[in-house]
Order: sequence, then structure tokens, then C-alpha cells
Amino acid sequence: MFVVIFGRPGCSFCVRAVQLAKTLEAASAIDGFRYVDIHAEGITKADLGKTIGKPVHTVPQILIDETHIGGFTEFDRYVRDHNLQALASAR
Repeated sequence: MFVVIFGRPGCSFCVRAVQLAKTLEAASAIDGFRYVDIHAEGITKADLGKTIGKPVHTVPQILIDETHIGGFTEFDRYVRDHNLQALASAR
């Protein structure tokens, strides 16, 4: 599975999402990830909302295999629900 994280500089939840993705990638629990800095890329929250199909008010916004998961809390829950953290810890 491939993770895309849309975030912005100075966002603590964006940093946490990237850290979690790095941990999962290092353990081969995911195939990889891409962090997209919405400011550097010139992406507005309205643009991001069009991409994911609903209004966006906060970042990060995270997609797994092109399916919108939500923010950091939902990503963390997804990892726990699918035992990805246990897989990462076991390696």
C-alpha cells in the first residue's frame, strides 16, 4: 500500500503522520509514502477538497492507495486496526 500525506510546514500532526509513515516504510509494512507540502506546491484547501471529494478544513489529509483516510488520528487508527504497527514492531 502507498500513502500520500498532504500537509503544511509547522503542522505538528503532519510531522507525526510523516514519522509514522517513515516507521511503516522502514519496516516494509507499507510500500512507500509521499509527503506533499501544499504551500510549496500551491495547493489550496479548496483544491485538496476537490481531490478527496469533500471540504477540507485541516491538514494533514491522508490517502492510502488513493482512498481518503482522513487526518493523523484516522491514519493512526487505520494502522492499529490493520495491525500495521505490530508488523512494523516485529521487523
